[in-house]
Amino acid sequence: MIEKDSTSGITNDAARTRPTTPSTRVDDAAVGNNIANVAHPRRRFRPRRRALLLASIIFVSLAALIAVLSLHDTPRPVTPIALPPAGEPRDAPPPQPSPTPTVAPSVQPSTSSTPSDSATPARAAASPASEMTPNDPTKLLIPVAGVRPEDLRDTYSDARSEGRTHDAIDIMAPRGTPVIAAAAGRIVKLYYSERGGTTIYQLDPDNRTVYYYAHLERYADGLQEGHEAERGEVIGYVGDTGNSGAGNYHLHFSVSVVSDPKRHWDGVSVNPYPLLR
Repeated sequence: MIEKDSTSGITNDAARTRPTTPSTRVDDAAVGNNIANVAHPRRRFRPRRRALLLASIIFVSLAALIAVLSLHDTPRPVTPIALPPAGEPRDAPPPQPSPTPTVAPSVQPSTSSTPSDSATPARAAASPASEMTPNDPTKLLIPVAGVRPEDLRDTYSDARSEGRTHDAIDIMAPRGTPVIAAAAGRIVKLYYSERGGTTIYQLDPDNRTVYYYAHLERYADGLQEGHEAERGEVIGYVGDTGNSGAGNYHLHFSVSVVSDPKRHWDGVSVNPYPLLR
């Protein structure tokens, strides 16, 4: 009876009679490996699975990196800036609260030592005639002979050149009409100026009120500074000297109050129109 080997399937007689050579041992090893591969088929696929797993990890990593970079490059929404309507300044300052009204300080006499054509006397509210002319408790005389109160026109607030106001009244009369003293008082200055032409400054006995006569053609004969003129006395004649304008014959008459009688040209102007009415 022939016995078979349990491993190789070769009979014991063949095994005992087959010669043992190196090539036979190699074939036996190969046969053993094939048998192992058949018994464990997963071993053949392990390298391929590892490669696929590594490729998947790399792909996922690249996808994540691309997603992160795309978030940084996403444009942000721009908030529009509200512009002012056309015609309005873009950098206009915010509205400021209106300043609290303040009381204007009292006017102080200027420090000039001589009369100046550029100096404009300060203005004051009209005072009663009795206060302005203590030597005449009623009113001043109209300083142009023959002119009646109804002939007067109030030009005190009229505009003049260089942004000035008139601060006087113009009494129209023919050339050479006598100019009389509106009140008693001392002639303190006979003066010629570019604007006023031939002028007279007269100081009231109160040593505060000054009467000013301008655009005269000439002075009365013998008139000198220091003369004490009587009320109604002729002191000059109507003309058009100074900036009156050729042929524009009239008397420029003003009244002012001074704090220093030596500064007769530097006073607070008072409207003479109501004092002559």
